[in-house]
Amino acid sequence: MSRAEALFLKIGKEVPGVKEGKMFGSLCLKTPGGKAAAMLWKDDLVVKLPKQELEKALLLQGAKFFEPMDNRPMKEWVQIPAAHSVEWDRLIRDSLAYVNSLK
Repeated sequence: MSRAEALFLKIGKEVPGVKEGKMFGSLCLKTPGGKAAAMLWKDDLVVKLPKQELEKALLLQGAKFFEPMDNRPMKEWVQIPAAHSVEWDRLIRDSLAYVNSLK
């Protein structure tokens, strides 16, 4: 297990009500309602954020819109390199809160 995977799973276990699952074959964390909010993608964190938080996250060096397929970015999803793992707890919690608030 990589350090990124261990951290991702640790954070998921610390947040009440979060469920582990899969998204695009990768580990993901889901809201209590079953909606995906965070994913581990090649040791990077991928989270869904509202516009203002998304814009801040994109300022992190190496961060980019998540594209599971070339030239097909997913709206509101950002990929954060493992180099910014100190930010992951906050980003995951923000993502879970945001996704949980969506109807």
